[in-house]
Amino acid sequence: MSTQADASLMVQLLQWHTAAGGMDASMALMAPGFDPDAATVQDRDVFVMLMLGETIGTFVKQGVLDAGLVYDLWAPGLMWNRVGPAALRQRDAFAVPALWENFEALAKGELG
Repeated sequence: MSTQADASLMVQLLQWHTAAGGMDASMALMAPGFDPDAATVQDRDVFVMLMLGETIGTFVKQGVLDAGLVYDLWAPGLMWNRVGPAALRQRDAFAVPALWENFEALAKGELG
């Protein structure tokens, strides 16, 4: 069950995300012309979304943020579908299996 503290933290995360260009990133990632298979983590919009997703995923994994609130308020699976291919390519290129793992786990419903 989420608490007032969970809601406050989620609002702070969304404010941080917006300040980092997250609204523009979200719009760009959801645009009909966005191609997840051509995107890279060096694309600012992709990176901004990956940072939010990884941060939220980490907080959920560590028990700092309620998963139910996150799933009710945000669409991690949808966002992962847009940026996940770029994240997985970077993970393979760097040979770091843990890279972006918390966002991926959140998107797959494996946390919480």
